[in-house]
Amino acid sequence: MSLIANYGVTQQAMERAMLGVSLCDQIRNEEIHRRTKVTDIAQRVAKLKLQWAGDIVRKTDGRWGSKV
Repeated sequence: MSLIANYGVTQQAMERAMLGVSLCDQIRNEEIHRRTKVTDIAQRVAKLKLQWAGDIVRKTDGRWGSKV
């Protein structure tokens, strides 16, 4: 199981706790996301990785990152 998947499980547990909803209530994850309006952690991590890659590419001080 990937690290991002673990974040997703943790995020779901936190959102359920925020709403006071248990797994026995059988409320779909999509409904929980709609109610909490919390950004999906996998999407956020992907966006931050792309931003970081862009920052590395724009550096002009001779670091190895732009050569890769």
